[in-house]
Amino acid sequence: MQLTGWFLWFILIWIFAFAGAMAIGGFFMFRKFLKKMPKEDGKSVMDWEEHYVNQTRHLWGNEEKALLEDLVSPVPELFRDVARHKIAGKIGELALNEKVTKITEELVIRGYIQATPKRDHKFLRKKLFENRIDVAPYEHLF
Repeated sequence: MQLTGWFLWFILIWIFAFAGAMAIGGFFMFRKFLKKMPKEDGKSVMDWEEHYVNQTRHLWGNEEKALLEDLVSPVPELFRDVARHKIAGKIGELALNEKVTKITEELVIRGYIQATPKRDHKFLRKKLFENRIDVAPYEHLF
């Protein structure tokens, strides 16, 4: 049986699409694997995030939780939980380092800016502008 015509093209396109999907999935799985690898201190990046979130869980107020939820709303729903956890981990790290007794709006914004990749700062500024939050005090973090 020879493959000719439209069926040949269908099979070739399917092979390349399948290989591409596997490569993309493998890339993201490899990134996750690297984040789970222990560092010199014995904890991974994800372990530290979890530690900071757990240690500062009692410091969060309802307003700050709502602000964080509003700030991560532009993130696609598929990635929103991961983004929320990463940002909350950064805010927790800042809170523990500064030994604060309560998470404040200012701390949420600073943690949000520091946890957000540079390529997304344009969207971050837009979201802060929509919420009528002055970015001038945080300009050094961008």
